[in-house]
Amino acid sequence: MEGRAASHFDARLQQRLQDVMRSMEYPIPEERETEWRVALRTNLWKEDIGEIRPFRRLDSELVFSLRSLICALPHRLTLNRIEHSDLCIAPPPHTEQNRTQSNRKIGSCIVVKMGRFLPQILMNITQPVVVVAIVGQYRTGKSYLMNNLAGRKKGFQLGASIQSKTKGIWMWCIPHPTKHGHTLVLLDTEGLGDVEKGDSENDAWIFCLAVLLSSNFVFNSVGTINQQAMEQLHYVTELTKRIRLNSSERRDEIESDDYRRVFPSFTWCVRDFCLQLERNGQKITEDEYLQNSLMLKPGLSEDVRQYNLPRECINEYFHSHKCFVFDRPTSTENLQHLEDLQDLDLNKVFVEQTRRFCNYTLTEGRVKTLAGGREINGRLLGNLAKTYVEAIHSGSIPCMESAVVVLAKMENDEALKDVVSTYRAMMKSNEESFPTETQDMLLDMHRICEQVALGVFLGSSFQDKDQKYIQELKRQLDDKFSEFSKCNENKSATRCKEVLKILWASTETDISRGIYMKPRGYLQFSENKMWLVNEYNKTPGKGMKALEVLQDFLNKIKDVEVGIMQADQTLTQKEKELQANKASEAALQREKEILDMKNKHTEQLLLAERRSYEQNKKMLLEKMEADKNRLREENKWLIEQKMKEIENVKNQEFQGKMYKLQRDIEQLKAKKTKDEEDGGWCVIA
Repeated sequence: MEGRAASHFDARLQQRLQDVMRSMEYPIPEERETEWRVALRTNLWKEDIGEIRPFRRLDSELVFSLRSLICALPHRLTLNRIEHSDLCIAPPPHTEQNRTQSNRKIGSCIVVKMGRFLPQILMNITQPVVVVAIVGQYRTGKSYLMNNLAGRKKGFQLGASIQSKTKGIWMWCIPHPTKHGHTLVLLDTEGLGDVEKGDSENDAWIFCLAVLLSSNFVFNSVGTINQQAMEQLHYVTELTKRIRLNSSERRDEIESDDYRRVFPSFTWCVRDFCLQLERNGQKITEDEYLQNSLMLKPGLSEDVRQYNLPRECINEYFHSHKCFVFDRPTSTENLQHLEDLQDLDLNKVFVEQTRRFCNYTLTEGRVKTLAGGREINGRLLGNLAKTYVEAIHSGSIPCMESAVVVLAKMENDEALKDVVSTYRAMMKSNEESFPTETQDMLLDMHRICEQVALGVFLGSSFQDKDQKYIQELKRQLDDKFSEFSKCNENKSATRCKEVLKILWASTETDISRGIYMKPRGYLQFSENKMWLVNEYNKTPGKGMKALEVLQDFLNKIKDVEVGIMQADQTLTQKEKELQANKASEAALQREKEILDMKNKHTEQLLLAERRSYEQNKKMLLEKMEADKNRLREENKWLIEQKMKEIENVKNQEFQGKMYKLQRDIEQLKAKKTKDEEDGGWCVIA
């Protein structure tokens, strides 16, 4: 029997695995299949014991439950020619068939395809993201560097043939190795200039997307930084044609600093570098090598303009510039299986150079920010990518300002919804203490929850310049508070009625038996009523409606009381009038107390509203000050970068002048020697 059950379970497991594979539209890698089986087996077991609900169909929830396995592999943001705007996922291309099918070119419009799981992965990253993108010619070892940044030998596909392996843009999200509380997002891109692709338009959009999405941009080339390498980087000259900073900009109105605020840092990696880092006979650093290569030529000719254009763009658009050179990693034969080699099998100098590159990128790599220094998380990055993708697909030029506006609306809408839900959940957790004895207790709960909610919202929202979302948040929180206030009152009324029902039960029984319809029966009834009121007042936990419910109850039994009083023959007419007046005075006193209590509640609400306004104003001002500080820091940082550039230019000019002076001195010495030699002869014409 047990064997049959086990066999049935294994059959279900196999069926579930096949369903998942079909739903994901790509083969599970062999090295991952065991992990997937374990995860699916756990899911099935939890279903059987009722810990989780059974999956009636293969929907996103099942795949989402396995996201820890999915996140362990890169995912692709593909740029292809297709004829529709489907945003679908393409997982790692583990088979040649998969690569061929997923990169078909049909139709005439360029579209970016985002994977089905990629948005889910990004949406669950709430930490700030450090985004590193690498771009360069195909078959130049870009994927190897990115795998090293991830601390892995394998991940992004490497290739040993002349064919390009990476297609589109691949994304890999991992916890940042050196920055706690951050996520490292690696973007490995399709190689530029692939002859099989024959489409420079595709390359240009890949280059632009890498710039738009990254905070740290790496350009990878082979050999040296020469004019040919600069020509390979011609896409940088098209950035202003393909990327707009704002919807109404004119190129002549945009300063280079505006680009530097939003564009990434620039790192140039030169592979298979076999020259000596020397200039004019003196050793120079890698950064000085790059700076020398980016120096402009004087002149106004077309050749000079073409020479200077990519260099000007690199200097103006990217806020910082770094260079790394790499020796050849190993022999040509070993390059065929580079990802299987250990560091001991590689060139020691290359290993050290790779280590320095990784250390610098992980240590100095900046968090992806929007203009103004706003750090973005995975959810914002995913929405940003989607916005740019849709702009490219529509045939329009991606506009960074418009993207931020769209992003702000999406984020603020989501933040508003989340914060209201948070407030509701916090207040809901207080319902166990309902009904509150006083209005102040409820207002204190509201004040605490409102401050927490507002703090969360201010931390998530941005670009709310006219405070539209703040006002909407205030309105929705007030509405929710009204709901909880009503709930508190209802629970108070219910509790009070339950207490009165219990206390009235014996008296009600006596009335039905006619106990009070006798001489001096009214006196007995009055004593019981007084006892009921006293016991009711002493009973705790009745809440804010205690007085109103008691008054309503006494009004309801007034006719019964009058009937008993009229039936009591021992009372004179004067005594009956006296008792009636006494009851009326007591009722009027309670009405006055109820009115006073309502007035007090109104005053408390107004006072709480003023306190809330002052507290919210304080938090909002702190938020605005924090935004200003971020902008100040950004400006300070830009100024520092500018000063470094000025210093570099001065040094370069100084070195150039020194070289010119030394050359002049050598020429003068040579001329002096020649003159002296010529002066030893006497020539007579």
